[in-house]
Amino acid sequence: MRTFYPLLLAIQFLTQIPVKLKQQYDEREIGASLLYYPLVGLLLGALLAGLHVLLHGVPVLLHAALLLAAWVVMTGALHLDGLADSVDAWLGGIGNRERTLAIMKDPYAGPAAVVAVVLVLLLKFAALVGLMQCGNDWALLWPLLLARSAMPLLFITTPYVRPGGLGAALAQHAPRRAVIMMLLVTLLVVLVVLGMRGAGLVMGCLAVFWLLRRMMMARLGGTTGDTAGALLEVLETAALILWVLMDTQTCS
Repeated sequence: MRTFYPLLLAIQFLTQIPVKLKQQYDEREIGASLLYYPLVGLLLGALLAGLHVLLHGVPVLLHAALLLAAWVVMTGALHLDGLADSVDAWLGGIGNRERTLAIMKDPYAGPAAVVAVVLVLLLKFAALVGLMQCGNDWALLWPLLLARSAMPLLFITTPYVRPGGLGAALAQHAPRRAVIMMLLVTLLVVLVVLGMRGAGLVMGCLAVFWLLRRMMMARLGGTTGDTAGALLEVLETAALILWVLMDTQTCS
């Protein structure tokens, strides 16, 4: 396996950062890319935190709007699309697995999908405004890191229900032992750096992960690429809100 290909694939899959791969990649390299999802989260978080620092002095609402716009652009709204498809499918599927999967493949977004995306973006925007009031320049690292750490956990613990495609390759060829070790190291880093606040973030994210995974298993018997994207968006939002709530207790 080419050493840097899984990392480059993770960047290519999760961001709009231009990555040119001169050779074809195989399914083992796709699976190994899961090991680098938390690192990509740190990279995106660092870029947003850097932009946050550069925007110091800009009016707060405009500051938050520019950060959110950069966040969406850097990820290409990929996971927002998964959130929209999942919400449409969950409401339109009326509890039926086959109908839910069929609606998820429909490229058109219904009113529920639009409302879900708007709500998530609104919550992120409000949380970013709250974040600035406490002046923690590097807080953006952690929601992006934890949300992208949850995706490897989802793929190694949850059946993938659509045959073929990128998601199936991720689930089938994920190096499970290495992923578990990576997740443990990530957990240790969060706890060492953030202490009790890190423990609160991790527990909150695990609770949201458990709830969403339970919903996936009950309706679909597993996950899809869309539901994985929805999981990431909801976890990012929940972690950001939780950070702001904890910040409010310490900086007020």
